[in-house]
Amino acid sequence: MTHLRPADGRSCWAVRLARHRPRRLFADRGYDFDKYRRLIRARGITPKIARRGAPHGSGLGKTRWVVERTFAWLHQFKRLRIRYEIRPDLHLGRLQLACTLICLRRLRTSF
Repeated sequence: MTHLRPADGRSCWAVRLARHRPRRLFADRGYDFDKYRRLIRARGITPKIARRGAPHGSGLGKTRWVVERTFAWLHQFKRLRIRYEIRPDLHLGRLQLACTLICLRRLRTSF
């Protein structure tokens, strides 16, 4: 079997694990500085940062709650709390297995 490389010379792992640029970045009031907003916009990302002094209830908490809940579910698995694996493919495999188990448990309780 021949090892295939993309036309730009990157390895196959680099192509498979390439990250996509997010369209928006959500952050809390601790990052409400014009410096951060400029840096984020320079990368082509829309900043959604809560303003200091604005009343609570802007809706940012609803988005953050989903992320916090997901991390809590993943931290049920000891090997994911602290990243022991050096190789990214092994860590990704454990992460995918944990997500599969979480979905399976949720499906069992829903039927």
